[in-house]
Amino acid sequence: MKKITYVVRFMMVIFAGLFAVQVAAQAQFIEGRDYVKVAGIPEATKPVVREFFSYNCPHCYRQDGLFKATMEKLGDSVDFERTPVGAGRPSWQLSQEAYYLAQKFKVTEQAHGNLFKRIHEGQGAFTRKEELSQFFMAEGVPQSDVEKAMASADSQLALSNYDTQAELAGIRGVPTLLVNGKYMVTNKTRSPEELSALLKYLSTLE
Repeated sequence: MKKITYVVRFMMVIFAGLFAVQVAAQAQFIEGRDYVKVAGIPEATKPVVREFFSYNCPHCYRQDGLFKATMEKLGDSVDFERTPVGAGRPSWQLSQEAYYLAQKFKVTEQAHGNLFKRIHEGQGAFTRKEELSQFFMAEGVPQSDVEKAMASADSQLALSNYDTQAELAGIRGVPTLLVNGKYMVTNKTRSPEELSALLKYLSTLE
């Protein structure tokens, strides 16, 4: 009997601790200040953090390290996805295609940082599809495969899906973080610790 009572008390302490943590998080993060709820987009999996970005955007370039450090702190507790934004600009649309190609050929991990460096530290924005082909050849992808992928219906569908996601989410600037398809993080200077705590909190909301 004493053993059962001890277990019950132990469980009550655990639940009380979890409740206290939740209350503290609610007090720490305020809707309208730290995040806003939007109509958003349906997500295939949850919890998920989605970054809307462009390789052409200098702010995205500067904050890429922050987001990487933040996601390392979150680990496997949430999925991390990206959506490149075209904004109706030809050079940005070429960068959307660059992201599609990196994903298709499974070279995103190595190509992601190189794309930022190519645009902001090297040759500047892409202006022609031939430049995309040359970039991915340097990443180890055969030229014929790159050109075939760029001419495919899958490429056009991917770009259309990117634009649809940005439109439905109401994206007005990049970079923007969207959690579970409906909680948009407000632009504010945060450390990786602060940002990871906010994202973790938002990922638990219904």
